[in-house]
Amino acid sequence: MSNEIYLSVVIPAYNEEKRLPKTLKEIDNYLRTKDYQSEIIVVSDGSTDRTVEVTKNLMAEIKNLKILDFKQNRGKGFGVRQGMLKAEGEYRLFTDADNSTPIDQVEKMWPWFEKGFDIVIGSRDIKGAVLDPPQPFFRRFLGKAFGFLTNILLGTWGIADTQCGFKGFTKKAAKDIFQRCKINRFAFDPEILIIAKKLGYKIKEIPVYWRNDPHSKVKFKSIIKMGMDLFKIRWNLIKGIYG
Repeated sequence: MSNEIYLSVVIPAYNEEKRLPKTLKEIDNYLRTKDYQSEIIVVSDGSTDRTVEVTKNLMAEIKNLKILDFKQNRGKGFGVRQGMLKAEGEYRLFTDADNSTPIDQVEKMWPWFEKGFDIVIGSRDIKGAVLDPPQPFFRRFLGKAFGFLTNILLGTWGIADTQCGFKGFTKKAAKDIFQRCKINRFAFDPEILIIAKKLGYKIKEIPVYWRNDPHSKVKFKSIIKMGMDLFKIRWNLIKGIYG
């Protein structure tokens, strides 16, 4: 077995002392069954609770568990970006601290990476996806509206679900894309995808199992800010900031 890290799992976390330990243990239990080297990187984005402490307490139990501790809250996009650039894996996956998409769904990604895709993203909106339970109607409506606006402004046509927090990248794609990202908060997902498209990376969208968390931190005002960030991304595209 090679000592090189094959899979990096990046988890952005803001005040996740309650949900994070269970998620980390479930990911660790899965990775222990594999014959490749892996790492788990928790990125604490200005947490004011015991997120950092509970993660450090698990390091003796969970092999290759690491923490990036940022004192200032900058946003999920910032956390994901820092984790993906610090990761060492040949493949790099980011997933949510609430474990809404279980780690075993990564199995669905490997065949597509083997076929030459650079980025494989989970989706809740294509055939085969399992939502357990689905989001409330109002949240689904806002999601559809945001997706339509994303398509109009950024040209992400062909991608049904830009916002699912379960995305995998090859090492090269991750390094190339995330060093160019500018958006720090929740609209970072469309930015990632439009940069990937501009750079010519092949993207595959796959159906995943996903369970709705009623305690989601994405509130209505966050969605408004996400819409505003889409216009920032569009302006960045016009100015050629992404290269």
